[in-house]
Amino acid sequence: MTRLFTAPVLLLTSMIALSSILSGCTAVVGAGATVGVAAVQERGLRGRASDLKIEAQVLEKFFKAGFKLTSTIGAEVYEGRVLLTGASTDTKIADEAVKLVWQVDGVKAVINEIQIGKNSGISDIAQDSWITAQVKSKMTFDEDIFSINYVVETVNRTVYLIGIAQNEAEHKRAKQHAASVKFVRNVISHVRVKNY
Repeated sequence: MTRLFTAPVLLLTSMIALSSILSGCTAVVGAGATVGVAAVQERGLRGRASDLKIEAQVLEKFFKAGFKLTSTIGAEVYEGRVLLTGASTDTKIADEAVKLVWQVDGVKAVINEIQIGKNSGISDIAQDSWITAQVKSKMTFDEDIFSINYVVETVNRTVYLIGIAQNEAEHKRAKQHAASVKFVRNVISHVRVKNY
């Protein structure tokens, strides 16, 4: 039985390591926990592995394109849909990011939510991180939300959601939690409601 999971575990571990290196993330996640989490998500183990692979390739393209792109634009992938977030005064950076994402195999859609006209400062980034943590916490402790199926990003006090909702009521609750967090200006959802 262990042999059946060896290849997926190694693949996921490698992709997480690459993704962490490229994004500058220092968190360490055990491969067993990652496989367990991926297996219970709506997109499943293969879907999660595919999304991680796409995300790693996107981050690699951003890294090769230059530091400014990797430090300005973030990418989250769910079901092959790539959500681009960030803030920049340079429209060329946003255009370049979209162009690079479409060059990655497996990308089904690019959702461009890059804010043009304002850069994020250190205090903005700190506040956005706090907001994201609060939204995730509220969703995690709500028994009516399967929070494992959501990704949350915040840029300049706008919360972006992507993932899969079990139904419209769950989707509405997730958006309400995001809107209820202090300092949030806006909530934009790219969550897909599950079709039974």
